[in-house]
Amino acid sequence: MNARDSILSALRRAAPPRVPLPEAAPGIVYPDPERQFAEMVAAVGGKFVRVPDLAALNLELGRIEAYAQAKQVASLVPGAGIATVDLSAVKDPHELGGLDFSIVPGELGVAENGAVWIPGRALGPHRAVFVVCQHLALVVPAGQIVSNMQEAYARLAIDRPGFGLFISGPSKTADIEQALVIGAHGARSCTVFVVG
Repeated sequence: MNARDSILSALRRAAPPRVPLPEAAPGIVYPDPERQFAEMVAAVGGKFVRVPDLAALNLELGRIEAYAQAKQVASLVPGAGIATVDLSAVKDPHELGGLDFSIVPGELGVAENGAVWIPGRALGPHRAVFVVCQHLALVVPAGQIVSNMQEAYARLAIDRPGFGLFISGPSKTADIEQALVIGAHGARSCTVFVVG
């Protein structure tokens, strides 16, 4: 037996006995998940906007100063906003360094924390599109708001290798002198549109 096998064998012998996992506590269920979601989006520094359709979304986008003044806009939501950056033509994500505004589709929202699930496939070839932009808009279909993270994870469908992430509001940090800084290392604002 070599040294590696000897060490691993000793570790296995010294391992504590296995114990079953505890029962998961049920998540909070809200009577009005969308209302709670709106409150939590605001609590995490974002803005919640409810619109009936894409036409109304575009009207509301025009009212956002950051969007109205943006020179470089990327939209991954067909019919949402006027994209000035053709992401399919971008070869190197470093070319997105001047991105002012990104519009990204979300699959579902979580009422308990204001998070939006973004499947990696929705971002196309450039995962950086939501990180490097100055301002971010997330678009979630109405009826896709769940109460808690347990419900969210139960609905996630990851059918092939890849990634996905939950985004909750704009970039923020409070680890320096416990002072909240918004837009520290990512989007300075985040507007969540619920459409339908």
